[in-house]
Amino acid sequence: MTIRNRIMKHLRMKAKDLVPHEMNPRVHSNAQRRALQLLYDEIGFARSLLAYPVADGRFKLIDGHLRASMDPEQEVDVEVLDVNDAEARALLLAIDPLAQLAGYDSDTLDKLREIVDADSAAVKSLWDVLQEASERTKHALKSAEREIEERFFVLIECEDDDEQRELLERFQGEGLKCQAKMG
Repeated sequence: MTIRNRIMKHLRMKAKDLVPHEMNPRVHSNAQRRALQLLYDEIGFARSLLAYPVADGRFKLIDGHLRASMDPEQEVDVEVLDVNDAEARALLLAIDPLAQLAGYDSDTLDKLREIVDADSAAVKSLWDVLQEASERTKHALKSAEREIEERFFVLIECEDDDEQRELLERFQGEGLKCQAKMG
């Protein structure tokens, strides 16, 4: 299978000249902004932004909204894709969740964290925040699991509207919780 390469080119431009995508669902906390600033202070700008050309000649962001907003006057590297609006929206919705599907080899992660924690205050700070957030998320998920009631369903395919109505009335008459659906 041949995978199409949609990367057109790389540009350097001021962050303020990029158009934020109006459908960007990501929200960035002050903690995330501070962590990125610490990383910038310690290492610098190290990842390009992702955008695509729009009809008026400008470039609309797909990925990198927080990085672009950190310093609008900063010159940033932009990877420009040859995608249409629908493809850009799909990428906007898929890029971060796709990365979140990756797991970690815990031994390698522990070794890497030991090495980096000693050398990088910014990364140590970020992992501390992530660990705290992870604990809150685990607690919330456990609470939600206890609140979710198991429910079981039976789907009965009917010949027509009359049979559906007749069965619905019969089952409701027997005290069953049921409702009509059409597919």
